Amino acid sequence: MARLKANSIIVCFSLLVLTAAINSDINADETSFNSDFNYDFREFIHWVRTEADQKGVPGAALAIVSREGIMYLQTWGKKDLNEEYPVTSDSVFRIASMSKTFAGTALALMIDNNPHSWDTKVSDLFPQIRIGNKSTSEEITLKHLVSHSTGLMPHSYSNMLDDGVAYERIKEKFHQIPTVCSPGECYGYQNVVFSLIADVIEKTISASYEGYLEEEIFKPLGMVSTSIGMDPYLNDHNSVSPHRLVRGSWRTTTTNPAYYSVAPASGINASIFDMTMWVRANLGAFPEVLPIEFLNSIHEPVVSTPYGSYFNRWDGLQKAYYAIGWRVFDYKDIRAIHHGGGVRGFRSEMVFVPGANIGMVLLFNAESNLANDVVPVFLDNLIR
Repeated sequence: MARLKANSIIVCFSLLVLTAAINSDINADETSFNSDFNYDFREFIHWVRTEADQKGVPGAALAIVSREGIMYLQTWGKKDLNEEYPVTSDSVFRIASMSKTFAGTALALMIDNNPHSWDTKVSDLFPQIRIGNKSTSEEITLKHLVSHSTGLMPHSYSNMLDDGVAYERIKEKFHQIPTVCSPGECYGYQNVVFSLIADVIEKTISASYEGYLEEEIFKPLGMVSTSIGMDPYLNDHNSVSPHRLVRGSWRTTTTNPAYYSVAPASGINASIFDMTMWVRANLGAFPEVLPIEFLNSIHEPVVSTPYGSYFNRWDGLQKAYYAIGWRVFDYKDIRAIHHGGGVRGFRSEMVFVPGANIGMVLLFNAESNLANDVVPVFLDNLIR
């Protein structure tokens, strides 16, 4: 590749071995691959690399995994276009809204320990905080909170985050958020209100949200480069720089600290290697940390998401839902679990198909719309 030279490749299972596995009953059972699916991703990988090169994306990291391990991992480009340091498997990206998947899991783990239930009302936990401009919003539960089914106007106060206003200041205006339906009756994606998850966890365990994720998720899964917050990102020499298109050229850009103040919604930094551990964990690779029954419960659809974002333009999309911190799709008759992320200078996408024992994650240190197409192309490769 002329512009995005590959920096590192890790292949734990070669494509030839995968092909042999799905043609052998014994090996297929041992590796949990399904002969109904295509595990040769060379065409998909070539497509990603070619498209990224044509768009001049500064840096990228791509991984494909199964429960058993990493099938493919590669990085391209530079951490910062103004420097010569390459993106590697240890380079740290902002994963933006993919942070919500960790927040949902963290809250579910806490509820599994029985201090609260999914039916616990936010108003009972925080009587001093009024949410929404109608009395029906007093019925918002923890499950409504984590599944974006609060009934509040979508993206409430995300414009204030864009303007650099921090979460603690925005909370003072929660009572002004328009209530558009009763809790549980409609979907409305949130960043600010969703971040009450940190308040719930901190009030319950009398410790920090960051510390809870570190002890319950990051450390048990060996996610050693993963962190929460702006200071860890800025102080990590492995961190990549954000980039935006300016008059047709990629330029480094600034970091908006306000989106770090809503940590459950967008506050996590992670490397591609660490994200392989996260996707594998959600495929069931580490039942001692996240048991299969637990995973099934957080991946179960809660509310339908019939309108909205880029994924509604995917030709194969049949139905879309939000679960416990995850999006769930029916795509060409397969069930896929997904989340994407985007914040100033970064885009990210991940998807996995439990029935096929396969997952993919892609990180860009640039706001490239290529991310919009990655998931359907990956799924089309899998099911053709």
